[in-house]
Amino acid sequence: MRRACGAAALMAVVNRGQPTETQGGDGSGAEAARTVRRASFGTYVRAYVALSKPRVIELLLITTIPVMFVAAAGPPPLWTAVATLVFGAMSAASANAINCYFDRDIDQEMRRTRRRPVAMDQVTPRGAMTYGLVLAAGSTLGFAVFVNILSAALSLFAILFYIFVYTLLLKRRTAQNVVWGGIAGCMPVLIGWSAITEQLDWAPFILFLVVFFWTPPHTWALAMRYREDYAAAKVPMLPVVAGERRVLLECVLYSWATVVVSLLLWPVAETTLFYPAAAAALGALLLVQAHRLLARVRSGATGPQVKTMGFFHLSNAYLALLFSAVTIDPLLKNLIS
Repeated sequence: MRRACGAAALMAVVNRGQPTETQGGDGSGAEAARTVRRASFGTYVRAYVALSKPRVIELLLITTIPVMFVAAAGPPPLWTAVATLVFGAMSAASANAINCYFDRDIDQEMRRTRRRPVAMDQVTPRGAMTYGLVLAAGSTLGFAVFVNILSAALSLFAILFYIFVYTLLLKRRTAQNVVWGGIAGCMPVLIGWSAITEQLDWAPFILFLVVFFWTPPHTWALAMRYREDYAAAKVPMLPVVAGERRVLLECVLYSWATVVVSLLLWPVAETTLFYPAAAAALGALLLVQAHRLLARVRSGATGPQVKTMGFFHLSNAYLALLFSAVTIDPLLKNLIS
C-alpha cells in the first residue's frame, strides 16, 4: 500500500509537469524522444547506467556490507548479503533516477551535472521516471520476498525520503538541505543490519550517525568548489549563502562530531581494540585536514586557494577505511576468542 501510494503520488507529479508530443510549445519532449531513438543500443544502456549514479551507489554499498559483518558477528550468510546488495543497489538507483527527473532543469545549468543523461536528452524525462519507479517497486518487492519486511520498509522509506523530503522540499529551499536530506544516505546502515537480524539495535544507529555527521562537510567541500554552479541554479547550498569561514567552521564542527560518534561503536558493539585504534587514527587525519582548511581561510586564502577538494577526497577515503575497520573487527574478534 505504501509503495502504491508513493508511486501514485510521483506519477501525479509527472503527469502534471510532463508535456506530450501533441501539446504546443517547442516540442522538446518529442525531440528528446527522437534523440533517444536515434542513439545506439550501447549508448542507450550507458545512459541508463549513468542515470543510476553508480558512484553514489558504490558509496552506499560501502556502508552496507560492513554493518552486516557486525550484525552477524562475522561473515554474513552469502545469499542474504548478495540479495541485500542487489536490491539495495536497485533502491539507490531508483532514487537517483527519479532525482534526475525532478532536477533536470538545474542539471542543465551546472557544469558538474549538465552531462547527465536527462539533461543531455539521452533519456527522456518520462523514461527516467518510469525507470526509477520500476526499480523502486522491484527493490521493495525483492527485499520483502527474499530478505525481510523490515528491510523492505526501510528501503522504501529511503527512496520516498530522498525524493519527497530532500529533492522536492529541502534542496531548493534551505541551506540545511544536505544536513537533513542526508538521512536517506544513512539508511543503508540500518537496512544492512535489519537484513541479518530482522530488527534494529544501538550499534547500527551509531554508524547511522557517523554517516549523518560525515555528509555535510563532505558535501560542502564539493559545493565550495562548484559554488558558482549552485548559485546559477539557485540552489541555496551553505557555500552559496554563507561566507567561506562560516562554512569551514561548520565543516570542522561536523568533522569532530563524526569522529566522536565513530568511537562510540567501541563500547556499544563491544569491539576489539583494533576498531577504536583505527577510528582514532583515521579521525585524526580527517580533523587535521578540516582544521587546515579553516586556517587557510583565516590567513586570507579564498576560492581555489582554499583547496577544498583535497578534503573532499580525503573524506571519501576516511569513510571507506572506517567501514573497512568495521568489517575487519568482528573477524579479528573471532580469531582472538
